[in-house]
Amino acid sequence: MTEQYVLTLSCPDKKGIVHAVSSYLFITGCNIEDSQQFGDRDTGLFFMRVHFSAEAPVTVEKLRASFAAVGDSFGMEWEIHVAEERMRVVLMVSKFGHCLNDLLFRAHTGVLPVEIAAVVSNHTDFSELVASYGIPFHHIPVTKDTKAEAEARLLELVREEGVELVVLARYMQVLSDDLCKQLSGRIINIHHSFLPSFKGAKPYHQAHARGVKLIGATAHYVTADLDEGPIIEQEIQRVGHQVTPEQLVATGRDVECQALARAVKWHAEHRIMLNGRRTVVFA
Repeated sequence: MTEQYVLTLSCPDKKGIVHAVSSYLFITGCNIEDSQQFGDRDTGLFFMRVHFSAEAPVTVEKLRASFAAVGDSFGMEWEIHVAEERMRVVLMVSKFGHCLNDLLFRAHTGVLPVEIAAVVSNHTDFSELVASYGIPFHHIPVTKDTKAEAEARLLELVREEGVELVVLARYMQVLSDDLCKQLSGRIINIHHSFLPSFKGAKPYHQAHARGVKLIGATAHYVTADLDEGPIIEQEIQRVGHQVTPEQLVATGRDVECQALARAVKWHAEHRIMLNGRRTVVFA
């Protein structure tokens, strides 16, 4: 039986990396299906993603054990995953459900290669929607006095369910620095791309008042610096002078859904690698 795998790596850029990786795969009886690479002249780092196949008795455990020598020789940060394993994800939402609804549907139809382990919300508005997909819904209220307890419950859920990615699908709570650090590189957020302009309530109404001509959304990894984490994906839509604030809101929701879905998909397929404050995305 043939199994599909994905190897991702980053390391200081120097000669021989591609040769070493391809030679290793050849020697171990693997076949490269697709390979992408990038050398960043600014940081001096090399990034690579290889999709390959192999037949028994090759296993992911044997691959990880035998590739370690190659990784050590180049000082690599690397991972090998079974390509068809669906990443376990927790979605978090507050009172705007468009991104939640979109991700639930995409996962249900198989377009999004994830397994949604649970949905967490500080409100109960979408409990019935989530239940219709047969997914556990966890209501975790958040106040200034219960914030630490709420975050501890979230981390407990992440550990118990073997969750690899947390998605803030319009979850309108600021996370603590400690939680951001514990989930570093494993938590994605979506917001409108007007930032740092039009902060606060009703950003699309503020944009309408200023005659904005482009509506955008940004999906990024969450860091302790609010809305300043490494950008994964952005989407825009041009609008004219005739649109109403309500139409801007609707357009904004559409682009938010598109940008977030792509970011989650690419993360689940191991296509994103952190490069300092930026990302390398092999889409």
